[in-house]
This record gives sequence, structure tokens and C-alpha cells, in this order.
Amino acid sequence: MAGEYAADVVADLQAMVAKGLGRWNLPPETTIRLLNLSENATFALGDPGSGSDLVLRLHRVGYSSEQEINSELAWVQALHRQGIVETARPQTGRDGALVQTLESPSGRPSRHAVAFERLPGKEPDAGGSAVPWFEKLGEITAKMHLHARSWRLPADFRRKRWDFEAMVGPQGYWGPWRAAIGLEPEGALVLERALAVIHQRLLRFGTGPDRFGLVHADLRLANLLVDGPHLRIIDFDDSGFSWFAYDFAGAVSFIEDEPALPQLLRAWITGYRRAAFLSEQDEAEIPTFVLLRRILLTAWLASHAEIPFAQRIAATFTAGTVRLAADFLEGRLGAA
Repeated sequence: MAGEYAADVVADLQAMVAKGLGRWNLPPETTIRLLNLSENATFALGDPGSGSDLVLRLHRVGYSSEQEINSELAWVQALHRQGIVETARPQTGRDGALVQTLESPSGRPSRHAVAFERLPGKEPDAGGSAVPWFEKLGEITAKMHLHARSWRLPADFRRKRWDFEAMVGPQGYWGPWRAAIGLEPEGALVLERALAVIHQRLLRFGTGPDRFGLVHADLRLANLLVDGPHLRIIDFDDSGFSWFAYDFAGAVSFIEDEPALPQLLRAWITGYRRAAFLSEQDEAEIPTFVLLRRILLTAWLASHAEIPFAQRIAATFTAGTVRLAADFLEGRLGAA
């Protein structure tokens, strides 16, 4: 994946977006501003004539098929229709399709693209100030899980399965964890021991329908928008089939070593139980998912090393992952 978002590629993506504006009936004078480079590239589109704003998600080559993207959007639309969650609605192109394919002006591979309405709000701060929002997030997450359990999937619904092998196995979606930037042999041994424990715990925990189903899988702070009393959730790009308790682990992505983690966990559980049942066994397994997610993110940073965010934090993040694994082995992860 290295080089996916090199400077010349990003320039080509901007040109690709400019060339494809007409797909959404946007005029040539529409402003195009890069918002973020992560799994995908996202751009803010502003039509100076109508004043309308859209967010365009330009997909990474080869990661999600058109069928997978349409399946994601089907769930987003179902959640929105039933008032389960406030989220950005996808916008159809002038041909009526939600997923468009944009061509590269320089002959690089074409990319799938989806436009969304732009919602107001900002990412909540990390730490103790996020505690009230985590209680609200827990309640919303529970409602999403209840919806997922009862929703009849469309016949052509296809999303990834986020199980142990898909996350940290040899053919994991986000690359090998052993390639983590700055990982020393001693640290690799700690992670090996922790993953062996995680694997055994998850085998015992199982994947029954009360514990495993359709989840958002990436409820990190960057995908939350706070606006007055509203907590909105965006970016269902990683949504798929996994353990329901894994959604808390997604919510604390990149802040797993915050001192406020036990408070965030208690708040999330309180909110969750306001809307749905969460067993003591489910609660007890949450630290397992927090560390599994952290190791997965460590692999993701290595496989996306060209992204500025990864370059800023990867080495220190790897060291922090090893420390968290040691805490997990000692039973201290997430403890008050």
C-alpha cells in the first residue's frame, strides 16, 4: 500500500474530482478542498452558486468493491430512515446511482466515489471531557446493534467480516502487525503472548448472534460530530460483521492509553444498558477487544506509512501498544 497517497497521487485525485463534478450536477467553479487522507481520501466540495456543501469520499483502490460500498450505504439509509442515528445521507449522482466511478486524468486506476451531505459539528475532545458523549454514544451504539439484529439484509448485501484472522492473521486486511514501525523483538514477544491470550478468549466467547453481527467498527472520535446536544456518527466505511463489544474498542481508537479510559468505559456501558442488554460476560471481554483493535491499528499505521498522520505517531504508537499489551497480560487494561 505504500505510496498510495504520495504527493503526485493526491494531485491526481484532486484533478479526478474536478473532472467528475458534473456527476453530482456541480459547476466547474465548485471549490475542492482536501479534508483527510486515511483509508480513503475525502474532499469538501462547495458550490458558490447554490451554497450547498458536500463531502466526497474517494475510495482506496482495491479495498472495497462497488457491491460492498452499496451495502454500506443501504445500512446507512436504513438507520437514517428509522431514526436510529443522525448520520450524513449519501447523495445520488445525476444518473441516480450512489456510487460513481471517477477516471484519472493521468491514466492511473479509476476510483469509486460517494458524495455525502455535510453535517455541522466538530470532533469531541479526548479525555475526561468526552465522558458525557461516551454515555450518549453507548446508547446510540446499542440502538444500532438492536437494529442490526432485526434488520433483514438485502439479498446482495456484502460487507467484510472482522474476526481475529481478518484483523491480525497472516492475511489481515490491514497488513501484518509484525511490520509495525519501531517494533523491537522484545515487544514482538509481548504482542505474541497477548494475541495468544486474545485468541483463546475469543474462541471461548464465541460468535453467536447475541454477540456477533453488523457493527460500525470505527466509532473513533474523528467519526463523531458534536453539535449542541447532538451526537452525529459518520463514516460507515469499515462497517461489517464483528463482535458487538468491538464497537467500544473502535470508539477509543488512538486514545486507549488515556487516563480517562475507565471513565469512558463506564459511561459507554451505562448508556448502552439504557437501550439494550449487555451481559457481564460481554462487559468483561471489552478490554480484549480494546487491545485487539490497538494491535490492528498498529498494523494499519505501518501499511499506510505514507499518510502524514501515520508518520507523526507510528513509532510512539507501537511502543504504547506494547505497554498496553503488558497491562492486558497483567489484568490492568481498562481497570479503574
